[in-house]
Amino acid sequence: MGELSDILQKFPPISLEEMQAVKLMNRIDTKYLVSRERLPDILSQLTGHFYVQELAGRRIAHYHTLYYDTPDVQMYHVHHAGKLNRQKLRARIYCETDTAFCEIKTKNNKKRTKKKRVELNLSDFGNMLANTDIREFVSKKLWYDPALLVPQVENEFDRITLVNMGKSERLTIDMNIHFSNRYTHNEAEVPHLVIIELKQDGNIPSFFKSVIQEMRIHPYRVSKYCLGTMLTNPSVKMNRFKKKLRYIEKLKSNS
Repeated sequence: MGELSDILQKFPPISLEEMQAVKLMNRIDTKYLVSRERLPDILSQLTGHFYVQELAGRRIAHYHTLYYDTPDVQMYHVHHAGKLNRQKLRARIYCETDTAFCEIKTKNNKKRTKKKRVELNLSDFGNMLANTDIREFVSKKLWYDPALLVPQVENEFDRITLVNMGKSERLTIDMNIHFSNRYTHNEAEVPHLVIIELKQDGNIPSFFKSVIQEMRIHPYRVSKYCLGTMLTNPSVKMNRFKKKLRYIEKLKSNS
């Protein structure tokens, strides 16, 4: 990651505390899939327009996530069916700060994403629904019965977080993504893939969008949970997602 680290040193830092003003817990998300090879060029064009989040002196953070679903992965199949109103439940460890949260993401038919979360003990990461307070939180916010949910797909990845100078939008850049499935025990990784997500409070002008359009990179929706499920559980339906898998595979030629 030497080249990336050198480029990131050109961005002014922003602390986690300063980032609180840019939470965007109710937002519009736009995702882009690019090859690892193109990332340095993208970042170089953003210098002077964004801050980079810095934690404990590091500008690339590590995340560890565990998604919960029913044994027959109903949340995955709702997404696969193309339903606009859908939810995901996950436990996530923010490794640089040794903090963890139970997080519920709800996407509505207006394409807005709302995130609700509550802090989680690190020791509860793999069995958070056994915790009475967490189970109560999930019961109130999730459309599914917590008694029916089990750990499914786990992932780890590295993330760069950028914030524009006006602090009206965030960019998360995820790479080195590794999946493991607690049900099938299969593992998979996509080292050539970078997922960039633009998070805004509305469809407003964006310098990043102008850069990415100039590079002829178009929005492409993907869920890390669904991707991990497809790559590690061959029994699930994936007809509607095969085009996405071919697109991700094609990015290898640019890596």
